[in-house]
Amino acid sequence: MTFSLFSQEKNTISGTVYDDRNNETLIGVSIYFPEINIGTTTNEYGFYSVTLPEGSYKIQVSYIGFSTITETINLKNKLSKNFKLKEEAESLDEIIIESNIEKLNVRTPQMSVNKLTSSTIKQIPVVLGEADIIKSIILLPGVTSAGEGASGFNVRGGAADQNLILLDEATVFNSSHLFGFFSVFNPDVIKDVKLYKGGIPAKYGGRLSSVLDIYQKEGNSKEFKTTGGIGLVSSRLLIEGPIKKEKISFLVGGRSSYAHLFLPLFDIDNTAYFYDLNTKINYRIDNRNSVFFSGYFGKDVFGISDSFVNKYGNKVANLRWNHLFSDKLFSNLSLIYSDYFYGLTLDFVGFEWDSGITNYNLKYDFKHYLSSNFKLSYGINNIYSKFNPGEIRPNREDSGIVAEKLIDKYANEFATYIDAEHKINNNLRLQYGIRFSNFTRLGQSELNIYTNNEAVIYNSEFKKYESAEAIGTENFNKSDVISSFNNLEPRLSISYIVDQNTSIKASYNRMAQYLHLLSNTSSPTPLDVWTPSGKYIKPQLLDQFAIGYFKTLKEGDYSIETEAFYKDIQNRIDYINGANLVANNEIETVILNGKARAYGLEVLLKKNKGKFKGWLAYTLSRSEQLTPGRTTNEPGINSGEWYNTPYDKTHDFSINASYELNDKWKFNTNFVFQTGQPTNYPVGQYEIQGLNVPIYDDNRRNADRLPAYHRVDVSATLTPKKNKNRKWQGEWVFGIYNLYGRQNAASINFSQNRETFKNEAVQTSIFGMVPSVTYNFKF
Repeated sequence: MTFSLFSQEKNTISGTVYDDRNNETLIGVSIYFPEINIGTTTNEYGFYSVTLPEGSYKIQVSYIGFSTITETINLKNKLSKNFKLKEEAESLDEIIIESNIEKLNVRTPQMSVNKLTSSTIKQIPVVLGEADIIKSIILLPGVTSAGEGASGFNVRGGAADQNLILLDEATVFNSSHLFGFFSVFNPDVIKDVKLYKGGIPAKYGGRLSSVLDIYQKEGNSKEFKTTGGIGLVSSRLLIEGPIKKEKISFLVGGRSSYAHLFLPLFDIDNTAYFYDLNTKINYRIDNRNSVFFSGYFGKDVFGISDSFVNKYGNKVANLRWNHLFSDKLFSNLSLIYSDYFYGLTLDFVGFEWDSGITNYNLKYDFKHYLSSNFKLSYGINNIYSKFNPGEIRPNREDSGIVAEKLIDKYANEFATYIDAEHKINNNLRLQYGIRFSNFTRLGQSELNIYTNNEAVIYNSEFKKYESAEAIGTENFNKSDVISSFNNLEPRLSISYIVDQNTSIKASYNRMAQYLHLLSNTSSPTPLDVWTPSGKYIKPQLLDQFAIGYFKTLKEGDYSIETEAFYKDIQNRIDYINGANLVANNEIETVILNGKARAYGLEVLLKKNKGKFKGWLAYTLSRSEQLTPGRTTNEPGINSGEWYNTPYDKTHDFSINASYELNDKWKFNTNFVFQTGQPTNYPVGQYEIQGLNVPIYDDNRRNADRLPAYHRVDVSATLTPKKNKNRKWQGEWVFGIYNLYGRQNAASINFSQNRETFKNEAVQTSIFGMVPSVTYNFKF
């Protein structure tokens, strides 16, 4: 080996890393030069670049689930070198949660990140046997469920609408099928997932709590492959292959549920089903240019007889162009369309309701590998959004319903950012950047005017907040500016390497969120409405601080991660008592701006290798909200005192364990425990016409709790021995969700029993013990 780190002659080695089986690019592959302790990882499109002095080096290319490539290179000139990694063992494509396993990741300043890659989510037992990304990340520290059977999730005490969910860079506004029983992400189609809980890079913005960044596969460009699964209530199928070998590939994946087909056999006149479709075309024009087109379409239908029908779904499309300007400058240009629609038919009332949100997004991102110690990311992003708050139409002549269209709203969000990864020395590494965001609320046909610009007034006589009466309206053209907000969002992450296996990290990030989900429930439902910031609703602002300790043991066999965090949120929306959020054309008259805070400690202990693997996650945290009075004469919400948010979970404990008995049998289990969800219980009652009616104290918001939530899930995977030498490969997954049949409370309602006339508390539980069988296959 001959090299000098102080040599003036430096050259760049760059290239792309592929999966040898299908020519898929691999994200997050470690490119490491052990003799000089320098390395990097591949980006979202499998590209890497490292600049070194002239010399001979040993290079190691490693990725979880694949055999490591080790070879020697002679770097005399700039070198373009691609790698193809071979899987260690053939198995059905799955997903495994992994975080900071590689020593290189211990050194990086990035913290509060969990990664899901291609290789065991299908092994994690979930309800109804359907593999689910959302259910899997809930097993991680700092992430809790929005409720039993809900695909919404809460991160570090944040609301469900504070999570930015991206599918191939397109925003997904609702991540659930069938009101949360399934997520919208087909596990067969997913290539890579990252969850950012803190220390969020400057290229992301628009939400406060987290970023769930999901990339679809590109399609096998070497041969045709089919993957699928058949379950008790749904099935899925994925077809991929080359249009032109090694050059153009395609992918088409679909899922559908069919349990509703059997309901008539039991004289049930209801319906509940979903279907979705994933598509992708990948064209590698040459070594410097690639074009991708990806799309997703999903729809849900839920109906009770013919009197109630609810339909909702997501549509996204993305056209992307990867271009390599040089061996040090990589770019990605994206044109993105995203639409979320939701509708309701109430035949017994005689009307239909439709609403939604549509946005058009242009983004251009660059990654500049200036040296082995310094990298820059920078780019621009512009999103134009149209909000349809709702339209009511009569669906029969005698309904008596008058057609009404709520006023459409328009907005534009522009952002530009720059982010640096800086290695100061062998012990100290930084990632720092800044994002500038501008949000413009554009003109609409009418905007109410209120006295003193206050859409909510305080009635001192009745001691309650009330909706103000408009004193007039303003009229605008679409190009007019109603309100404009500018924010600088600095980001900083620091990593100090104590030794080869240990590091201490700290991070700070400021985030701005201009869109708000109007909901008085703790999890997103199809009837919730998104609304933009404007004259009466301010953007939410977050400051988050985190510090952590990270350590790997026994050559990475075990890992320990601990993080403490504190979040301060300004302008968190709150609702006055009795707020009506549905079909409200004056939504500003039920909203007050307050603030929120969340703080806690997370611990993650992992066993990463061997036949027995798993992790233990624990989070101790608080999540609170405060809406003080606007003047000394106003009490505010909850008497101006801090109160628990609906997603406050003091204790969150989970265990995931898997055991590989042999090549034929694998076993998995989960245990989940969470503090009960905050709620309100009656403080008294009154009698009217012989009926007892419970009384609630408006100044005790979320002062009580549902019983603690806990359950155990188990599964066993059977892989027949005849798989090894056959083109057709299959496996059986047997599972039991909630093994001991715990009746976890989704809600508790208080009412008078019609037979005994006594007051009673009625608990609603969604799931007891649920067995499942799924057959997965590929050929």
